[in-house]
Amino acid sequence: MGQPRIFSCAVLLTLLLVISTADCQSAGGNKIGDYVRLEMQRQHIPGLSLLVAKSGKIIRAEGFGLANVELQVPVKPESIFQSGSVGKQFTATAVMMLVEEGKVGLDDPLAKFFANAPASWQGVTVRQLLSHTAGFGDYPKDFNFRKDWTEDELLKLVESIPLAYPPGTNWEYSNLGYLTLGILIHRLTGEFYGDFLQQRIFQPLGMHSTRIISEADIIPNRSSGYRLVTGELKNQEWVSPVMNTTADGSLYFSILDLAQWDAALYTEKLMKRSSLDLMWTPVALKNGQVNKASYGFGWFIEQRGGHRCVHHDGSWQGFETAIDRYVDDQLTVVVLANLAGSNPGKITRQVAEIYLQQK
Repeated sequence: MGQPRIFSCAVLLTLLLVISTADCQSAGGNKIGDYVRLEMQRQHIPGLSLLVAKSGKIIRAEGFGLANVELQVPVKPESIFQSGSVGKQFTATAVMMLVEEGKVGLDDPLAKFFANAPASWQGVTVRQLLSHTAGFGDYPKDFNFRKDWTEDELLKLVESIPLAYPPGTNWEYSNLGYLTLGILIHRLTGEFYGDFLQQRIFQPLGMHSTRIISEADIIPNRSSGYRLVTGELKNQEWVSPVMNTTADGSLYFSILDLAQWDAALYTEKLMKRSSLDLMWTPVALKNGQVNKASYGFGWFIEQRGGHRCVHHDGSWQGFETAIDRYVDDQLTVVVLANLAGSNPGKITRQVAEIYLQQK
């Protein structure tokens, strides 16, 4: 999605007044605060939340700009943003927890769990769904995001779409694959996948604000999502409640909760180190070559200037998110933004570079 060059002057002036007082941290933080403000102005981002953590400890948690433009509510560390596809790492973690419990195998055929699945699913494995190498694709171009789909209807839709390529032979980012993993978790546990995440991940880690999206519930500190239409700020587009509950990334969270998540990833609170290492290892295709995206299970893996980084971004309903974990440096940077089409990943990279240069 391209970046509009025109922005409402009134809104921009308001944002500049708010973000000009947002950075309350001293000396070493001023460079980062100045950079974030400038980038927000360049990208026309109403509000942004920034987390920097070192060795599982918060060293910077800060809000910039507005969580809600209409009500002039500033972003703070407690502000809640929609996850977009950053939520996929939690779905992948839930699957790996079930693998450790022996309830599913990474190389089990998908058809084992879906009796009415097409014959082609016999060749699809759980490992391939986790790594976007199963041949599943994205939502069809004519998909109705405003329909109140049932889980069975969504599954039938996915089953009706032919595989884009033989399983394990290519890589293509697949929201439908992760939607299917959520249904698989439901079938394996008897629980809606969001309830499983709440009971097995969020509550044990003290991630008190993280939850499945609900526009009906009263949720403290909820930010609003925005988009730019011919330079004018608009509210996020509406989707049906069901489409805000799928396992391809339908969560609310704050940077404070993500700090808890980051800290847990240095431990074995949720799963064994060997499982985490597997999630952070690029999956090989059937020809033995690493998939072209260098994707593991719910994470991209790459080298950035000699530093190994596992990362993911997300985009949904007027929100853009990015989490970058420089695992060998024990440095994590997260940016949550409330403007569709913005680029929080650019900010996480630059902030990480500043910290890495200080080593």
